[in-house]
Amino acid sequence: MTIPDVQGFGPGPTALTGAVPTAPALPAVSPPGTFSPEAARGDVPILHRTVNGQPLVWLDNAATTQKPRQVIEALTAYYSAANSNIHRGAHTMAREATEMYEAGRAAVASFLGAEGPETIAFVRGTTEAINLVAQSWGRANLGPGDDILVPVLEHHSDIVPWQLIAKETRARVVPVPLDAAGQIDQAAYADLLSYRTRLVAISHASNVLGTVPPVKEMTALAHRYDARVLVDGAQAVAHLPVDVQDLGADFYAFSGHKLFAPTGIGALYARPEVMAALRPWQGGGNMIESVSFDRTTFAPPPHLLEAGTGHISGVVGLLAALNWLTSFDRAAVTAYENALMAYAEQAMATVPGLSLLGAAPDRIAVLTFTLAGHDPATVADWLDRDGIAVRAGHHCAQPALAHYGLESAARASLSLYNTSEEVDRLVSSLRALQQAS
Repeated sequence: MTIPDVQGFGPGPTALTGAVPTAPALPAVSPPGTFSPEAARGDVPILHRTVNGQPLVWLDNAATTQKPRQVIEALTAYYSAANSNIHRGAHTMAREATEMYEAGRAAVASFLGAEGPETIAFVRGTTEAINLVAQSWGRANLGPGDDILVPVLEHHSDIVPWQLIAKETRARVVPVPLDAAGQIDQAAYADLLSYRTRLVAISHASNVLGTVPPVKEMTALAHRYDARVLVDGAQAVAHLPVDVQDLGADFYAFSGHKLFAPTGIGALYARPEVMAALRPWQGGGNMIESVSFDRTTFAPPPHLLEAGTGHISGVVGLLAALNWLTSFDRAAVTAYENALMAYAEQAMATVPGLSLLGAAPDRIAVLTFTLAGHDPATVADWLDRDGIAVRAGHHCAQPALAHYGLESAARASLSLYNTSEEVDRLVSSLRALQQAS
């Protein structure tokens, strides 16, 4: 099997020992500029290791992405030559560390198309960002009878924080159903919206079905009812160009580790007027201007939301990751990933007993599946023996799986450094499992 010639991609010949039927040819793609998955792979050291005696095939990108050497080297350089706390030091290294930290904030703002760095708060990841909004904004703005609309599609991190704050404020969480294709039922969404709706929480891309909802349109509709909209961008930022102003989002959250950056760092965007109205959610150093036992005054946002010492090296790594990703033609990357996903769908359809979940026309490269006669954990273990890493379980999206009558499934998730040869190895191993049983 090969991905067809694509400008800047090149063909991908494959040698398989298993007899895998040839998938139909994919349409040629001619994106602006060039992109080479081989060049991206060359930057990522871990992709060249072996697992169980086989070359690693990393298909667990929805859980975490692997890190390019540029990120690893940036972390080493920071700890080797610039390690210091930030903002309050008068010495050279404190100034240098502060400059890197704030350069990271500016880079995130630019990456998201935000109005400026003052709209960006650093957090540990998407989960903390959503909890921050629930505690800081939710406590001040939710009350008895208010509705929080949350699609069934969502990750647990975009469900549980709203349940917690709803219980505290006596608001209610209202699920928005899915259709058979795994898309948010837009008619039901429109019917559920009302002037009781205070917040809509939606993912920019689903971690279990890959579905990309019409976020811009859903946000505009929510704003007609004066509701705020939080967008969970954890799965989207590595695959889709993001413009928060065009989306109209009031809040946008993402995690660095799903964007080729270190774990433990992420960012929350809030529109300027929304950011200005947020209250402290944690107290401590860095988020204050002055403290006495009579009166404490707070730093302006976004520093107001960043109590204590931040993950400085994480921001340095995030900055390096953003520089690495944006060095590629993003349109070319998206076109390549879409072609690879279509190829993978066609190839996986040749595996007896394999069923893919979700059929939304607008999706990222997430392929969640079941294999007749095999528990998902057994499938993942079998693939691991061949050096192929996939995820198995409920993927922290139990309501979405329950929509299909499932409690667990296996998931292969692709990124810009994956190849058609790796897809072929996945398919060959799955077919071998079926033949062995």
